[in-house]
Amino acid sequence: MIEEKFKLDNQLCFRLYTASRLLTQAYHPLLGEHGLTYPQYLVLLVLWEKDAQPVNDIAKRLLLETNTVTPLLKRMEAEGVVTRSKGKEDARQMIVKLTKKGRGLQKKLTDIPEAVGSAVLCESVTPETVPGLFGMLDDIIKQLHHQI
Repeated sequence: MIEEKFKLDNQLCFRLYTASRLLTQAYHPLLGEHGLTYPQYLVLLVLWEKDAQPVNDIAKRLLLETNTVTPLLKRMEAEGVVTRSKGKEDARQMIVKLTKKGRGLQKKLTDIPEAVGSAVLCESVTPETVPGLFGMLDDIIKQLHHQI
């Protein structure tokens, strides 16, 4: 007989992984219409908050390594969504800026946050409980980020 602690249904990691995977899948058709992937959408969200950022800052904001973000940015540059150029103060630094196309995507994607947000609403996740859920997830992310 398997111990309770080793049952799949008792694993927080499985629930978080499954929720993340399914949530990403919910974005797929919405972003696919615009030729975007979910990771590219995350980069756009960061740049829409503040344009012209170093690659390192984008990677930190997304809690990713620069070697993960760089190929993504290269693809986005090839698709005309961003430009990458050497920093004026530090030539070793690569600055990422939105192009006109990248800025224009914000208007085209305006309905996506609400569409995906609505998709997760259920008996226990309501507009009133979402801030608490964000808080719990932020706590988990912060705790794990400091341990790694």
